[in-house]
Amino acid sequence: MGACISAPAKSSFLKRRKDSRPTSTESEVGHQYRNSGTLRLLPILDNPTGHDIFKKYRFGKELGRGEFGITLKCVDLDTGETFACKTIPKTKLRTEIDIEDVRREVEIMRHLPKHPNIVSFKEAYEDREAIYLVMELCEGGELFDRIVARGHYTERAAAKVVKSIIEVCHEHGVIHRDLKPENFLFTNSSETAQLKAIDFGLSVFYELGEQFNEIVGSPYYMAPEVLRRNYGPEVDVWSAGVILYILLCGVPPFWAETEEGIAHAIIRGYIDFDRDPWPKVSEEAKDLVKNMLDQNPYSRMTVQEVLEHTWIKNANHTRDVNLGENVRIRIKQFSLMNKFKKKVLRVVADNLPAEQTYRIKQMFDMMDTDQNGNLSFEELKEGLHMIGHSVPDPEVQMLMDAADVDGSGTLDCDEFVTMSVHLMKKISGDELLSQAFRFFDKNQNGYIEFEELRETMQDDKHGPNDDQFIEDIMFDVDLDKDGRISYDEFKAMMKTGMDWKMSSRQYSRALLNALSLKMFKDKSMELKVD
Repeated sequence: MGACISAPAKSSFLKRRKDSRPTSTESEVGHQYRNSGTLRLLPILDNPTGHDIFKKYRFGKELGRGEFGITLKCVDLDTGETFACKTIPKTKLRTEIDIEDVRREVEIMRHLPKHPNIVSFKEAYEDREAIYLVMELCEGGELFDRIVARGHYTERAAAKVVKSIIEVCHEHGVIHRDLKPENFLFTNSSETAQLKAIDFGLSVFYELGEQFNEIVGSPYYMAPEVLRRNYGPEVDVWSAGVILYILLCGVPPFWAETEEGIAHAIIRGYIDFDRDPWPKVSEEAKDLVKNMLDQNPYSRMTVQEVLEHTWIKNANHTRDVNLGENVRIRIKQFSLMNKFKKKVLRVVADNLPAEQTYRIKQMFDMMDTDQNGNLSFEELKEGLHMIGHSVPDPEVQMLMDAADVDGSGTLDCDEFVTMSVHLMKKISGDELLSQAFRFFDKNQNGYIEFEELRETMQDDKHGPNDDQFIEDIMFDVDLDKDGRISYDEFKAMMKTGMDWKMSSRQYSRALLNALSLKMFKDKSMELKVD
């Protein structure tokens, strides 16, 4: 068990060469890594370009931030070319699954040739503390931001966007598995800018006829066969179909207050074509949506069939009739609320450094009473009881099933850490959410006010962060319209439509695996669709 718990280590992140002073950005990033706890010192990548990226690039402003790290603008010191660098501290790679995800992402991006709708990969570096992926710079903002910024939004615009998205699918034997609007950026702000897929962290190589059973992806965009744990490349067409539905009406086709509700809606497969603006959407567009969201993956349209569909082939001649201000407003609300939620999730994640993982590992050691390096059902149940939280047997079993990746019937240390966020939900209640609220409530008066929200949202470089953007958030979240956001309003916002605790990929996998098992057991998967 000693191998499971290792003391926090100091990092030498900034100990480069004596004659090079780190930039302020490097210092900030280095400080973050130095204080993030245990380091994985073993090499992760095969054949990185080098080990000292700071000799090759100068780092600039932050472009974005995700679960595993931050993306910074960088400049090649030799050529002056600008790129984006996705920087992943090794302390964020807490499980073997995380490590394999990163390795596979690099392998896939190296494998993909240049494509007009896929971000170009340049090279990868690795040092003791982090992995650095250097790629094409896209500064034109996210997909939905561009739509919201336009006053005139039409079927023609939607057709062109979906054509760009679908052309990414299955290029050179790769299933993306996480197609969603956030994973597409425009190269620049011009009207002719290319739309590019930017994230291949959940992608996988596949061969003809190969099927997969790992549940990955984002709930809104997940195909029913993913929940059924038996899927192939058809899942990307489904996800693109969900995006198309949102583009045409402004809301997702499968919506609920919880992930479980979303999963049930996906399995039921009912698609609403009655509410505004569907009566004025062309029959060709509706036909494409229906065929892309076919419950049966074998009769669902293929990528080639989508590209040959009349509505797509005639994209340049599709009706240029405005879909209506309501659609644009809905997309704007959907987009801005996701941005605010993501900001909150980043705050939560930033409050879960490696020290938290270290404590979880200590908890594991305490629960592992026979010291064999694995937790049995009884040890997990008893351990939860020892720390003052009695969990019913079915929920303990759900935790076990979700985290037991190797199917051994027990949890090793890595598997236990994988379910850590879910476990913290069971143990801590709303404490993490309360911490996040206090981050926004700068004057600690119990409310988030306009100036506080504007100040905390200023670092979001993708998309709008002007006064109108802040006013839109305030309008939607401030339910009693007193001009400020209370904790109850904040909590209601975070728990509507998307579980705020899905700040980690591990938690997402654990939750969706557990949901899938539950739905198999209660026969929800057997629902028939007309």
